[in-house]
Amino acid sequence: MSQPNPNNPYINSFDTRNTQNNAQYGIPNSQNQNNPYTTTGFLGNENTQKDFLEGALIGAVATFILTNENAQKAIFKGFAKVSSLFESGIEELKERYEDAKAEVNDVEMDT
Repeated sequence: MSQPNPNNPYINSFDTRNTQNNAQYGIPNSQNQNNPYTTTGFLGNENTQKDFLEGALIGAVATFILTNENAQKAIFKGFAKVSSLFESGIEELKERYEDAKAEVNDVEMDT
């Protein structure tokens, strides 16, 4: 193995024994670093456990929806109601636009 170039200014800043330079460049001290492979809970660290539980919950809901006909009907009825409300809202906006357009034309004709 070859020796590092002593003229390289970055060699000392990454030396794990030089904690003062490491702190200066934002490099954590190797003695204070947590090992990412240590487990703290039943299924690993807390984030992994949270992710697993979220995935299991999403999977359970998806399975329920895909296998239950009553749930599917209720969801589709809800979508139908929302879409009809949306369509009626669009029609109302079109009517208001036409009314405003007619008012502008009336004002222009009066002047």
